[in-house]
Amino acid sequence: MNLEVKWLEDFVALAATRSFSQAAKRRFVTQPAFSRRIQSLERAVGATLVDRSKTPLDLTADGQLFLITARNIVEQLGEALRHLRGLDPETAQLLEFTVAHSLAFNFFPQWLDQLQKVVGEVNARMTAMNVGEATHALREGRCDFMLAYHDQLGSLQLDAVHFPSLRMGMTEMLPVCAPGAGKEPLYWLDASDKQALPLLGYTRGAFLERSLRLLLRQKPVGLHFKTVYETAMAEGLKGMALQGRGIAWIPRLSIERELQEGQLMICGDEQWILPLEIRLYRCTLVHKPLVERLWQRLEKEAAQVEVLAEDQNLA
Repeated sequence: MNLEVKWLEDFVALAATRSFSQAAKRRFVTQPAFSRRIQSLERAVGATLVDRSKTPLDLTADGQLFLITARNIVEQLGEALRHLRGLDPETAQLLEFTVAHSLAFNFFPQWLDQLQKVVGEVNARMTAMNVGEATHALREGRCDFMLAYHDQLGSLQLDAVHFPSLRMGMTEMLPVCAPGAGKEPLYWLDASDKQALPLLGYTRGAFLERSLRLLLRQKPVGLHFKTVYETAMAEGLKGMALQGRGIAWIPRLSIERELQEGQLMICGDEQWILPLEIRLYRCTLVHKPLVERLWQRLEKEAAQVEVLAEDQNLA
């Protein structure tokens, strides 16, 4: 059976919406006709691509792998058609970024501005996600780049060959709380205090929660915490810390202004500060000329920074 391009476009739409009815509307066909086209695609490739037993539906392992191929073909065909029609392919292309929530508003805008000074004007779309969702989007080829914190624990299970990364910056996760009446921290990470300290924590499974959990395992025996609030987002913890509700570990880049103005204070010594490395990830299985050129330029810039750092250390 011959494979039709429209079936690939259908499959990409289905993967994006996770719904036959929504994908059919996006493709301007009836749902029964859309379902028949997906079935034709599955017969053509000889594999079940969609797990229809789940709601919302999910892709099978074969479907996740084939999605990358489908996206590549659709992208390359679109680029060829734009070229034949006399359009500049690069001006018509958007670079899709998925960005960790805590980096989306306090790092990404400035970083993108600096990027454009190096590589020129970039048409970009940014979607803020938790790191797990962003990783899933990267694996499926639904984004060109993922900007997130480096996963020292390897929990993201990103193969460095297929999902290489470049260091884009550093920040720290700081223990902070509101000031007390005497302008000193309302709480302090000190084992001599027998009372349990109120902890503003991340929900189980949140990316920063795993790093914080490892840090707290090293706490002194006499130091105790009582979790009084949990959320997956650093901004949510910041709001509760500003209200004096407890101690929160928050990336420095999210609380620079509050620290400068004294609305939040660091409430522990250096042993409680956790370094965070910011990295840009891409999927090498997706072949998009604009992405390839940008990545090569970023690799060159990163290599120059490393050489400069080594020279400074030697000096």
